[in-house]
Amino acid sequence: MATISDVVKLSGLSKTTVSRVINNHPYVSKENREIVLNSIKELGYVPNPSARRLRGQLTTTIGVIIPRIVNPFFSYLVNAIEQAAFKQGYQVLISQSNEDKNKEIAFLNLLKTKQVDGIIMTSIENDWDIIQSYKEYGSILLCNDYVNQDVFPMIRLDQVKGAYLGVRHLIERGHQKIAYCTGGLFDDEGKGKDRNHGFQKALNEAAIKVNPKWIFIDQHTVEDGKRIMKQIVEMDDRPTAIFTGSDQVAGGMIMEAKEQGLTIPDDLAIIGFDDQPIAEILDPKLTTIRQPVDQLGEKSIEVMIEMLKNPDMEIKSYELPIELIVRQST
Repeated sequence: MATISDVVKLSGLSKTTVSRVINNHPYVSKENREIVLNSIKELGYVPNPSARRLRGQLTTTIGVIIPRIVNPFFSYLVNAIEQAAFKQGYQVLISQSNEDKNKEIAFLNLLKTKQVDGIIMTSIENDWDIIQSYKEYGSILLCNDYVNQDVFPMIRLDQVKGAYLGVRHLIERGHQKIAYCTGGLFDDEGKGKDRNHGFQKALNEAAIKVNPKWIFIDQHTVEDGKRIMKQIVEMDDRPTAIFTGSDQVAGGMIMEAKEQGLTIPDDLAIIGFDDQPIAEILDPKLTTIRQPVDQLGEKSIEVMIEMLKNPDMEIKSYELPIELIVRQST
């Protein structure tokens, strides 16, 4: 394993200059900084975290990677994580990937360079083999995103069950023409696959076929919901109900439905996902799937701190409850 002396030798600079670059000291020329960073990269050098802790240069910091802070679900999740961490004497560094693979890698590298003690990933953009390669650099915990693996602990919700409960509820209300809106893709792998499976499971049990024209992918915002509603209104053959993967999307649909002169749920039943505060503010109030976001954040911090204190702890998956909340939109 490369040492700081190796970096000094390769770079041809003084140990003081190399140390300043490693510790992100501002008084280093751009040229020298680049020389040191290139040497570090070539050698694969990683600063010793124990030594840096003793010098007070590594604090109790936990990184959290989220896809979008503007999504209220992740805002509430980060809030729960930060509050739970603060109570335990830890600070939180928030990184927004915007579903960009390169940004996700850049944030994971904070673990590699020991700028954070551990990382909580609330979504995954890169292939799994890339993610698990960071195991050697520190503690990683998966929160909210499910991967069938035994490398990292997971705090998860049964997304298959959530989608199944929502669609079955629509079927029990007498609906046969059911649309589906997802924040991911409609396939058997990748983001959103668990909810896709839950959606199809409920339809299969009722012998209902999926209508490709009623599948809406990569939808996240209120504006997306408005746009989907406009598309449905223009259809010759309309669905009578829609299961959405977000309260934000469902809210946009309800707002646009009023503009179009439609009545919810008589003309179109709508169900959301998350049970954000907007669900009870909407008119009609939104039927949705409740995710226990506070528990999700608190459990994530509990397990992460346990990992930091005991790196050899057993790798486990922790599942929290998910439930259907029936209101007026269905």
